[in-house]
Amino acid sequence: MGALALSASLILVPVSGTAVAASPPHTVVTDGAKLAKIRQAVRSGHTTQAQRAALKAVLDKANTALTAGPWSVLDKPSAPPSGDKHDYMSQAPYWWASQPKTPENPQGCPYVSKDGQRNPEADAITDHTYRMWAWDAMYYLSLAWYYTGDAKYAKRAALDIRTWFLDPATRMNPNMTYSQLIPCKNTVSGTGIIDSTQSFSQLMDAFALLDGGAPGWTGKDRSGIKGWLTQYLDWMQTSPQAKLELAATNNHGTFLDMQNATISAYLGKRDAARKIVLNAEQKRFPVQFAADGSQPLELSRTMSWHYVNFNLTAWGRMAEVGKNLGVDVWKYRAANGVTLRKVVDQLIPGALHGAAAWPHQQIGVFDQSIAADIFHAAAEEAHDTDAAAALRQMPLPAGGDTWPVRVSCFPLDPPLK
Repeated sequence: MGALALSASLILVPVSGTAVAASPPHTVVTDGAKLAKIRQAVRSGHTTQAQRAALKAVLDKANTALTAGPWSVLDKPSAPPSGDKHDYMSQAPYWWASQPKTPENPQGCPYVSKDGQRNPEADAITDHTYRMWAWDAMYYLSLAWYYTGDAKYAKRAALDIRTWFLDPATRMNPNMTYSQLIPCKNTVSGTGIIDSTQSFSQLMDAFALLDGGAPGWTGKDRSGIKGWLTQYLDWMQTSPQAKLELAATNNHGTFLDMQNATISAYLGKRDAARKIVLNAEQKRFPVQFAADGSQPLELSRTMSWHYVNFNLTAWGRMAEVGKNLGVDVWKYRAANGVTLRKVVDQLIPGALHGAAAWPHQQIGVFDQSIAADIFHAAAEEAHDTDAAAALRQMPLPAGGDTWPVRVSCFPLDPPLK
């Protein structure tokens, strides 16, 4: 059965036999049954207008990724304190020199924190930017292959994954020891792990999609990535940095729990993953969410609108992986009566009316559209009619609302370019 064209510029690879009716992918975060249903609609030519627009946006990103990269931690201009360029390294983005830089004090020590104000010095270390581009590319290429069946997307995703994680000459070591270093300091900190946790979980779904028979993705690749992830998960649970981050009460703790749950689930450790989600509900809801649904820890930030959405991105993904593990995070009610839906609904005025309806500090751009994914999730999983209504009225992401074919909350990193 041949696939139909979605638009003049979007032609799908013909699919024959029973491929359309194939079993759902064993995705970790996203509901595989939903993805399979969307793929069947795509390949039979029965998509909605929203799905067609979303798929075009996804394929635009994947097509860009076909000729970008591959990226490697070896590309950074200098080595971390270990002397090994295979170790990921980045600079803490909100820390600035407090003194003039002189021959006697070339770094301008000490560095001081300016919350929400990004120091452009951090961009000189390329791992942070390349990580963002590489991981987004892996995800969109894998999703593009799943929907179109075009081998070029799978083969490029496999190349990017092997380059970043598996090739001995270019691979990243499975740790984040030198993430978000603060110049002039050599103390151990866990906060830099957020470089990984904010977006690493999307890769579990990329791997799972490729595991479904993607051309160019071999058994050696699958076993290699599982070996790498096993070491990474151990570091993310036992290292001094990880222990500090797991103790964090704000979005940092949420993201690490969510990441560790997704890695555990992908590795087949479902009981361990389920325990992480259940523990996160009980431990983090009472600390992070007030009875009225506000997020005091995130509202204290200078970029409060960004950070309340950022934390809810982690919770949205926690709920998604929880669903695949038999845990309904949307139904959880803390002792103070708060639910995830109530927390989400606190964002509706800001999403609809912008800064004028947000009585908290938000330096920089007030991007109403970043609430779109968590509203989609609330509408679909918690039957939140208020969030659904807001989606019909609020500005949606400038690059296109890709939820109709992703059906999962996506990281708030800048988009792939």
